[in-house]
Amino acid sequence: MIRAGRHHLVRTLADLAAHQGVGIDHYTRLKPYDAPGFPKPISSKGSRTRLYDGEQVDAYLLGKPVPPLPEEDNDGDLLDRRECAALIEVAPDSWKTYKNDPALTAARVEAGGVEHWPRHAVRAFQESRPGDAAPKSGRPRHTGDQVPRDQVTARVAELLDADPTISAATVTTRLGVHRNTGQDALTRLRADRIADRIEADPDLTPAEAAAQLGYPAGQVRRATARAETVLRARRAAPYLADVAAALHRAGWTTTEAVPDVQHPADDLVVAALVLDGDQAPAPALVWDERYGWRTASSRRHPIARGAALPSEGDGVRYLAGGITPPPGDVAAALTTTDA
Repeated sequence: MIRAGRHHLVRTLADLAAHQGVGIDHYTRLKPYDAPGFPKPISSKGSRTRLYDGEQVDAYLLGKPVPPLPEEDNDGDLLDRRECAALIEVAPDSWKTYKNDPALTAARVEAGGVEHWPRHAVRAFQESRPGDAAPKSGRPRHTGDQVPRDQVTARVAELLDADPTISAATVTTRLGVHRNTGQDALTRLRADRIADRIEADPDLTPAEAAAQLGYPAGQVRRATARAETVLRARRAAPYLADVAAALHRAGWTTTEAVPDVQHPADDLVVAALVLDGDQAPAPALVWDERYGWRTASSRRHPIARGAALPSEGDGVRYLAGGITPPPGDVAAALTTTDA
């Protein structure tokens, strides 16, 4: 987290590389931040973007003692999505929906290109959240309500928090949504939480993690399979972020946005990166864990339905270099025409 009053000191890896007078690709190959004594990142474990405290890094580079960060929590601390989720005891993926609450939208702060929220705003949001159910003598709150689609994940997350054994049929009854909508949300949430548990204890199998979370074995076959996909996506995330950064430096994206990752059919990792720069050589790029990078002819729908592999032509070109070519090679391949 970013401790209160230290927002202005936040540094990204790109900032550190620039300070050393080298490019980010060269800097990440050398990995000086892995040296003994180098200050630890202030970003949460598993974050796609590493953030550092500038005062600590400057002291280290000057050979001075690295000053400690405040240890006591403060209402002004800035928390990223994982830390916000942990504070209100929900899965990190649930925060993607919760953060759309108007109060949290107004309180959002960006640091190093990463969204953060003040601790006091997250606590206020938690205190304002409605309970999951009415008193036992009455019917469950929200029974029969037709929940807007953009609120389904958050509402299902609350039901799952209250009852890990909840079924899709119960979700459907409680929220008044289509059975497939409830089932999909339940599967995605369980998969993310299973993946979180495995990241905390890599020796666990998906089935063991599901059991620890209290999920009935008969209900989580899809979720355990998807959890393995989610874990592969998380491992690929730093690489995808590096490619996004390289394309931004080339001027082909207006912001250093992280690629949009999708999991078609629960068992694939596919990511899309829209190239919205004026001189971009293609409308979008798609990365697929099966074959690597290709160009796409559409910014709105770069990934084919079901992640089908499109044929080359009409703006589609597969880039050579394997599954994870270096970011610089991806940028170079975009401007290279095959002989």
